[in-house]
Parts: sequence; structure tokens; C-alpha cells
Amino acid sequence: MNFDEFLLVASKIKNIPLPAESAQFKMVPTFRREELRLEREAVKQARQAGVMALFYPDRSYTTHIILILRKTYKGVHSAQVGFPGGKLEDDDPSIEAAAVRETFEEVGVPQHSINVLRQLTEVYIPPSNFYVFPFIGFCHETPQFIKQDEEVEALIEVALSDFLDDTNVIAKTVQTSYSPEVEVPAFKLNDYVVWGATAMMLSEVKDLLKSAMVV
Repeated sequence: MNFDEFLLVASKIKNIPLPAESAQFKMVPTFRREELRLEREAVKQARQAGVMALFYPDRSYTTHIILILRKTYKGVHSAQVGFPGGKLEDDDPSIEAAAVRETFEEVGVPQHSINVLRQLTEVYIPPSNFYVFPFIGFCHETPQFIKQDEEVEALIEVALSDFLDDTNVIAKTVQTSYSPEVEVPAFKLNDYVVWGATAMMLSEVKDLLKSAMVV
């Protein structure tokens, strides 16, 4: 999809109801869905974070979304694919501002160039006790990405057409905090497997964009 077409779709997004759990739960094993509902009480004690689903034109004016591969470290999200973003700091005026600031810090996109379309549905992540607020936004120009070497192993530039392609939704056996080995729905994007909370948020982005395309 060229970027002018994307901007037309994006202009309709604010007026469409969020798919919310109906989209997110497509990327959750069936047995985990009720558990996630029951864990909502834990949200009251959770730390907050903001992440950004950021779209942009590449140099051929084809629409892409940026994802990141996190560094390998001693933590629950080690070596996983995610959105740029991070935790809410005391001096952030809002969770949206935190998502924009962290996007700049992790992938180098200037804050003033990020146009936030809307907030999406929050996701609670039990292993790290984070309540994550995702946002969808875009840049008019091709960003000059600069990865934050301390936290980001690689930048993953995914074409929108690949992201929307249903054949890139797969099943993958992974180790999780709640089971040593379980088959989960996942996205396969640029040969990276994306599962868990990021896949849940991506699923809502995908369904929202597809809804806007038919309005």
C-alpha cells in the first residue's frame, strides 16, 4: 500500500469502534483468555507503559511499520519482538507522551514528527506486571532510524502489505511464564516470530486498519 492510501485509511480510524478483546484474543491460547480476564484486578498495582505502532513511508513511498528486537538480558521480555516504547516516568505529562518519548529514545524518530492517531486497548502483562497503553501513529517522512544500542538489538521494518496478509499468522510452540511449552498464535514478520502481548496489540491494529479500509 502506498502511503497516500494509508493516510486515507488513517483519516477514518478515529471514528471506528476499537475491536478490543475480539481482536486481541485471536492471538491468545484459548485456555489463557479467562485467566487474563481474572488477572484484571492486578492492574491496580501494575506499572504503566506506553508503546507506539508507528507507520511511515519508506523511500519508495510504501507504507511500513517499525518493530524492534529487544536485547538478550535476564528478564521476561529478553530477545522478543515488540513496539518501541517504555515505562511512564514521573516527568511524563501523559502516557501518550511517554510512548512518543520512548519511541524517540529507542528508534530515533523525533517526537515532533510523530502524529498520534488514537489510543488502542490496554494490555496487562502479568510476568512483568506492566499495564501497557498502545497508540497508533504515523510520520509523513521516511524516518532516519537510530536504534538505542543498550536496549535494542535490531530494527524490523515491516511492509504494511505483509502485516495485513493473513498467511503471516501462524502457530508457534514457545516457552512461557505459565507453561513450559505451549502452542500460541503468532505473526511471522520478516522471518521474526511475534507472539504474546505484542501480537495481541498488533491484532487490534490489523483489525482496525481492515475495518477502516471498507468504510
